[in-house]
Amino acid sequence: LLYPWRTLSTEDNLNFLKSYQPRKKEVKHLRILLHGPVGAGKSSFINSVESVLRGIVTDRAETDATSGEQLHPKESPYSIVFNDIMGLENNADNGVHVEDIKLALRGHVREGYKFNPYGPLTENNPGYNSNPSLDDKVHVLVCVVPVDSVSLLDDKVVQKLREVRLAASDLGIPQLAILTKVDEACPEVRSNIHNLHKSKYLKGQVEKFSVTVGIPIKSIFLVKNYESEINTSDDISRPILTALKQMTVSLLRQTVFPQAVKCLYQCFSTS
Repeated sequence: LLYPWRTLSTEDNLNFLKSYQPRKKEVKHLRILLHGPVGAGKSSFINSVESVLRGIVTDRAETDATSGEQLHPKESPYSIVFNDIMGLENNADNGVHVEDIKLALRGHVREGYKFNPYGPLTENNPGYNSNPSLDDKVHVLVCVVPVDSVSLLDDKVVQKLREVRLAASDLGIPQLAILTKVDEACPEVRSNIHNLHKSKYLKGQVEKFSVTVGIPIKSIFLVKNYESEINTSDDISRPILTALKQMTVSLLRQTVFPQAVKCLYQCFSTS
């Protein structure tokens, strides 16, 4: 493409995130849950966000591309918490159960719980939170998928993604998507990150993913995670910061608020 199909904001997203604070005392952080297929780059994205916010490349989130057995709560220096959940798989006996993700959305999964691929969390399990607070509940849901896997997603995985999306919609939880590994999927981006939004292939993958899962194009973001780099770069950080800012403001952009979401709206309004 001669011109980028999306231009990144020139606003100071970092200053916005620094000034962002929940207004209710009982809500300490905006809780963002990452979910998606195994090996999608969820933990790598958390590390990348941490790197951008700290200004140095970090590797704090434990990564396990095979199982992702831990629920990783990672607090940044800002008022945001990411939760990384075990990946989805097409086999019923592998990966996280959809019912466990639904429980996590409602705050019933305690931090540190190890997900069991052979059965969902039950109320008599010590990892079950029977009385979740507003701070325990998920406020924003983010689906993470490698951009070159969009056309290869198994039908069963797509069905699970749609089921999770429907559950989040019923709870009034805003949803976004991150398409990762853009440099591996597109040679033009590998040679120059400035081609990120000029690539016809990447634009086509965004459109295809939107149709497949049902997330609007405006809520789907292309990012390159920090992986082999030893220093942060504005070119890599800018798309990550743009996506992160949209996560923080997405709740405020909801046009229809169930009663519970109205409360969240009041909690997370910025001054």
